[in-house]
Amino acid sequence: MTFGEQPAYLRVAGDLRQKIVDGQLPPHTRLPSQARIRQEYGVSDTVALEARKVLMAEGLVEGRSGSGTYVRERPVPRRISRSGYRPTGGATPFRQEQADGEGRGTWESSSEQSEASVAVAERLGIEPGERVMCTRYLYREGGEAMMLSMSWEPLALTGRTPVMLPEEGPVGGMGVVERMRAIDVIVDNVTEEVGARPGLAEELLVLGGVPGHVVLVVQRTFYASGRPVETADVVIPADRYRVAYHLPVK
Repeated sequence: MTFGEQPAYLRVAGDLRQKIVDGQLPPHTRLPSQARIRQEYGVSDTVALEARKVLMAEGLVEGRSGSGTYVRERPVPRRISRSGYRPTGGATPFRQEQADGEGRGTWESSSEQSEASVAVAERLGIEPGERVMCTRYLYREGGEAMMLSMSWEPLALTGRTPVMLPEEGPVGGMGVVERMRAIDVIVDNVTEEVGARPGLAEELLVLGGVPGHVVLVVQRTFYASGRPVETADVVIPADRYRVAYHLPVK
């Protein structure tokens, strides 16, 4: 087989990838062994091994201890709604979707005071080390972990108010806009930046996945008259979910 200028291991990986996509290697099928790849493509053991590593890093195959490497089941991506979606009643988009449809979503959270890191301080427009309320969320759908979130709010704004704890008090769990309105802070803008990166080990442990799996990271910040009042990182498994934006036309 002639490989041209592209590295041989990428060409082998590309051919095997196409067979997976086309269904020639369906889910749960054992990937050809290293020896078979070497023989079929006329490449070295090193090339065969690197091609298998590429497919594993892409999440197309998975190793099973003592058994070999198998094609992974490819989930059909599901939708997660994001900003621009304005539900009634002040609930967050995730919670409103669960109420409106046949959602089986649940969530759990925990809050604690901490010091703002340099990155968080920059996003909130405060000094590093200033006190913030950090809240961690884990969202599930049908019992399956689907999304992680970590948010930070400056205690200089919310400290000693009824909304200091995002999930407690008279408007607990109602979302940033409603909670801030309760202390006469009017949120008038929100920005979201979407990026992708390999999932951290602790994230994949919770969300499910193997090292190398990609996650989407939505970096969100709410503003009131130009002042950041809350910022958060939302982490979503890229192979299982798509982020859908509902943007009103003005």
